[in-house]
Amino acid sequence: MELIASIGLPQLLLVAGVVVGAAILRAFTGFGFGLAAVPVFALLMSPEEAVVLSVSLTLAVSLLTVKTYWGKTPLRPMAVMLVLACVGTVIGAALLTLISPRAFRLWIGIAVILACCALGYYRPGRQRPASVLGGIAGLAAGLLNGAFAIPGPPVIIYTMATEPDPVRSRAFLLTFFLFMAAAGLATYAAAGFVSAASPLYFLLAFPAMWLGDKLGHGLFQRYGSAGYRRVALGLLLVLGVVIVAEALW
Repeated sequence: MELIASIGLPQLLLVAGVVVGAAILRAFTGFGFGLAAVPVFALLMSPEEAVVLSVSLTLAVSLLTVKTYWGKTPLRPMAVMLVLACVGTVIGAALLTLISPRAFRLWIGIAVILACCALGYYRPGRQRPASVLGGIAGLAAGLLNGAFAIPGPPVIIYTMATEPDPVRSRAFLLTFFLFMAAAGLATYAAAGFVSAASPLYFLLAFPAMWLGDKLGHGLFQRYGSAGYRRVALGLLLVLGVVIVAEALW
């Protein structure tokens, strides 16, 4: 109760709203939860608590909904990516200990802006999956996962280049992020980032995560992801600009 009182009801409602929106984005497109949620979490808690909450929510909902995407994409092509991503996660988590809360929010905002620009201009291609490119994408995703709990951008670009089918692309991303959330949580726990407040933050936020996931999955089944992705990237871009402005001024 003391933790809830210290945060305040308006902040709790803000977090709940952001979690619902970010969960819809994740379930609908296969990506975007960390990009949308972590910057807001970082306004209300320490960087370490923010990344722990993000990966905890992602891991929980990924395990609960695994039947909706598991088996729709082969695991072998992402094996090298996952190994290098785990290495990158450990390195990224070490970097997080060197970043101040203000710098953390600034770099998060910059990362969101750059990711939105890259994803907005990049168009799905038909390139064959390559282990070298996949490894580079996996390592970069791991670094972002460990430092900011946002492994998405490198893997999203790689997936868009090699898998134009929305169903398989979404399944690939959700499967990859399941493993990244598990690797991230294990790394953060080993680094001592999991605090006594972490379970309570998770319990407060998970109902909103579950609701957003249900809504997003229903929207994907009905409408697909093409039009919504453009809207989502626009909203994320605005969020990134706001976070950078807040960190600077």
